[in-house]
Amino acid sequence: MKVFVTGGTGYIGSHTVVELLNEGHEVVIADNLSNSSASAVDRIEEITGKSVRFYKADVCDKAALRRIFEENEIDLVIHFAGLKAVGESVKIPVKYYRNNIDSTLSLLETMEEKGVNKIIFSSSATVYGDPASLPVKEDFPLSATNPYGATKLFIERILKDAAAANKDLSVVILRYFNPVGAHASGLIGEDPVGIPNNLAPFIARVASGDLPCVNVFGSDYPTKDGTGVRDYIHVVDLAKGHVASLKKLSEAGVHIYNLGTGVGYSVLEVIRSFEKACGKKLPVVMAPRRAGDVAAVYASAEKAKKELGWEAKLGLDEMCESLWNFRVKNAK
Repeated sequence: MKVFVTGGTGYIGSHTVVELLNEGHEVVIADNLSNSSASAVDRIEEITGKSVRFYKADVCDKAALRRIFEENEIDLVIHFAGLKAVGESVKIPVKYYRNNIDSTLSLLETMEEKGVNKIIFSSSATVYGDPASLPVKEDFPLSATNPYGATKLFIERILKDAAAANKDLSVVILRYFNPVGAHASGLIGEDPVGIPNNLAPFIARVASGDLPCVNVFGSDYPTKDGTGVRDYIHVVDLAKGHVASLKKLSEAGVHIYNLGTGVGYSVLEVIRSFEKACGKKLPVVMAPRRAGDVAAVYASAEKAKKELGWEAKLGLDEMCESLWNFRVKNAK
């Protein structure tokens, strides 16, 4: 199939494009490069030996979208494009609402105009807010504790309403937990601009000497070692989850899946695993809890296993080893 991937040069998008190409699909990418580089296209092509059609375009721009749909016989859309930093969303909420929701509306309108009725949406475990129990299942109550999470929640609602109105529309919503790691080649991985918001890239910067220490926020949670517990998933497993979910697009309606490992790792466990990967002890500073953080969140991934035949294969050590390999090969 010919797959249109928005935000396809970003972290999760680029890994998903690799897996799509490996499975024999054709890929068209649109990305405005606000938090990624066009060099990702060259690296994707180097990994796969296959070519990708790339458009530098903002998905909020309907004229650009129309051109892409008119120039390509698109079968389905995977929608990654969006701003994604929780902390930043609190500081500039209007920009987040404008960008994330506008891009989705422009995309859905263009899909309707061009008769494309299949979409996979990149959602997030943030839509569960602070869950009352664990593991988190797809039918849990939804809420948002920050503007970024709220945009994901609103977009899910928009997609559900669109599918209710258009009986031909098929929607897959994938709620990610915490993606970590990089492709085994070391050619693509997570390389955020500025100081990373996420734990693993932050640890990698400390290991390479670019940041002084790892701050651990909260050491008195009711968890195995007092630090926060999260479900970390290897980005390659996550990418393969998108390919596995293509099969559900033959069924109209809305299909929702958690993509996680079902295992909770603590902050200290992630640090220890990374120390094994990089071969050195890392400086750690224990700090007070951050407002809004919860003690533990991890997924039930049983529905994806049962309906998609997908499950995460790679563990924490593989996540840290591949991230360190990427960091070493791409040291600036």
